[in-house]
Amino acid sequence: MIPTLIIILSAMCCAGVVWHLVSGVRIRAGWQNGESPLARYLDGRRRVRFNSQLPEALATMSNALRAGFSISQAFDSVVEQGEAPMCEEFAILQQQLKIGMSFEDALESMSQRVGSDDLTLVTTAILIGRKTGGNVTEIFDKISETIRGRMRIERKVRSLTAQGRLQGIVVSAMPIFLAVVMTLIKPGLMIPFLTSAVGVVSVLAMCALVAVGWLIIRRIIRIDV
Repeated sequence: MIPTLIIILSAMCCAGVVWHLVSGVRIRAGWQNGESPLARYLDGRRRVRFNSQLPEALATMSNALRAGFSISQAFDSVVEQGEAPMCEEFAILQQQLKIGMSFEDALESMSQRVGSDDLTLVTTAILIGRKTGGNVTEIFDKISETIRGRMRIERKVRSLTAQGRLQGIVVSAMPIFLAVVMTLIKPGLMIPFLTSAVGVVSVLAMCALVAVGWLIIRRIIRIDV
């Protein structure tokens, strides 16, 4: 009776975890704006890749403006020369402009769609430059330099916290690894323990403590730049 109950509870827990991961995923310009952990993870990866491509896109637009192109033609150069997801977002921006959306609304739409603070800074600079007549190319160069400097700091912080991340993985995996090894070596000892009430409570407590420890370690090594 107890082993059957454990199997049923384990299956229900696995099904719940899978449902929690995949539910809430919405396809909107890729995996953006989803509500599930999987959607947030994929959205975060896409945003990181977008931010890494943004300095190069700013340099492309700056060169296009220096050559006498308009800001819309500078966007076209990013679409033609850029890589995904950068070229995809600017292609959507150009399509919105072609169907009659105002320039300001199209930029705000892209900024909200991507969710990047760096892109928000760029869009704000473009809108202010258009209203005040400032030197947009110089603004692009300064923003690009700022983003590159922040990315260098982020890489340095990530390298310094690599040991903490590895320790979190090892500490979290060690109880599970030891339990599997002991079950393979001494099945006659471990299986009765795991199928007993005390064993089930011990396993649940172990999982809860491992999860809490992993969250604490992740909180410590997570540094926003």
